[in-house]
Amino acid sequence: MTGADVLLLALGAVAVGAGVLVVATKHLVRAGLYLVLCLGALAGDYLVLTAELVAWVQVLIYVGAVVVLLLFAVMLTRAPIGASDDLDRPGWPAALIGGGSGLGLAVLLVDAYRWSRVELPAAGTAERLGEQVFRAWVLPFEVLSVLLLAALVGAIVLSRPEIGRRPDAATPAGPVAGAAVDEGGRG
Repeated sequence: MTGADVLLLALGAVAVGAGVLVVATKHLVRAGLYLVLCLGALAGDYLVLTAELVAWVQVLIYVGAVVVLLLFAVMLTRAPIGASDDLDRPGWPAALIGGGSGLGLAVLLVDAYRWSRVELPAAGTAERLGEQVFRAWVLPFEVLSVLLLAALVGAIVLSRPEIGRRPDAATPAGPVAGAAVDEGGRG
């Protein structure tokens, strides 16, 4: 076992451990920070596998943009920052589903490859990857950016309930709370 193998396994263990902490914590903001750790460990795995461009894309897009978007959505929607009892669910269903999914994937891989060695293609270059992303995959790339923009706009709209409400619908019948009332009873 080489040093790269050990580093790959260690980073994989960090990613799996942080992923478990994401779904196990009661703190929503801590879950976001554990997600940063998990995605950072995956970027480290990509670096060990000599896929530098994919590693930096992982850091810039997922760690830098998606997690920041998630944390801003939490702050904009005024979600509880501390520990929340409604996030406390029994862990056995998630463990059962996760274990079953992992076992199913392991059986699928063993059945597909039967422990045979697979020759990997030559390492790709940043130029080839850029050609694929911006020629063959440009439409899904743009659809994803529009989807993320819609999620951000939706978070802003949900956090500000007064947006889109008519001024007369927002005023309750009777005097407004906190308004000065003169001696005649009129506001």
